[in-house]
Amino acid sequence: MKNELLSYFGLGLHSILGGVKESFFAGVEEIRLRVGKPIIIYKNNKEYFVGADGGVYTDINLGYRPTAKEVNKTLELMCGYSLYAFGEEIKNGYITLQSGHRVGITGQVITENGAITGIKNINGLNLRVSHEVLGCSNEVIRYVCEPDLKHCMIISPPACGKTTLLRDIVRIVSDGYGGRPGQKVGVVDERSEIAGCYMGVAQNNIGQRTDVLDSCPKSIGMKMLLRSMSPRLIAVDEIGSRADIDAIDEVTNAGVKIICTVHGRDIDDLLKKPVLNGLLNKNLFELFIVLGYDKKPGKIMGVYGQDYKRAT
Repeated sequence: MKNELLSYFGLGLHSILGGVKESFFAGVEEIRLRVGKPIIIYKNNKEYFVGADGGVYTDINLGYRPTAKEVNKTLELMCGYSLYAFGEEIKNGYITLQSGHRVGITGQVITENGAITGIKNINGLNLRVSHEVLGCSNEVIRYVCEPDLKHCMIISPPACGKTTLLRDIVRIVSDGYGGRPGQKVGVVDERSEIAGCYMGVAQNNIGQRTDVLDSCPKSIGMKMLLRSMSPRLIAVDEIGSRADIDAIDEVTNAGVKIICTVHGRDIDDLLKKPVLNGLLNKNLFELFIVLGYDKKPGKIMGVYGQDYKRAT
């Protein structure tokens, strides 16, 4: 993991991060660079600061502060020295690396006629390390698939593993579960986090029968998949807009199952979201999985049925 991550950083930062012990990189969630601010590594819900000597500290004052040149050189390296090739992604505030890792980008946003056309004067990069956890859905997959596929919603606070769980469920449904044949799955990956596509090719294991629309708005992509790919299941991450809800209505009315994620702490929090009221009042979703944080992210806090009661 260390060598893979270091390959994305420019020479000076490569040398500094190269001083960090290899064992430390296990479980790293994010590496954040900000011009003139300390390098921060997030791991196990804690933040660590990397010094100029490659040491890892808890004192922010000991963190190395990269220059604008170092940050921009790193972005160039991440883009294979072809920023133009990644222009469409960059204007959306992120790029996806060949290994499936995602890099958030901040800087001066360029607009034209009210639309974002690019970002210049880059001042920050956030390398979010992609963590595939094959089998992380083993505890809940039977609820999703038995006796047949269910409309499912995963509820989770930020950074508690909802996308990781969603990805693993997609993989299992696509490849087959419990002696059942694999199903056709469609993924609308608006932010390139589920499949982790690089140049259109999924870098994460999402199964053998899965089709992906990468960097596509969820509300548009769900309808596109419905009309062109005949999926049995459509998976989307972080629903929340009125357009998302309308698209889910269309998909489910066509007999296609939906699995999605939404930000929230628990069922009660979900029921307080006005945009979801109409969807929930239809009793469409047959299964709710709640994630939380207990010593580490991804803890399954509860599985609930259509009546919001705990499943057995």
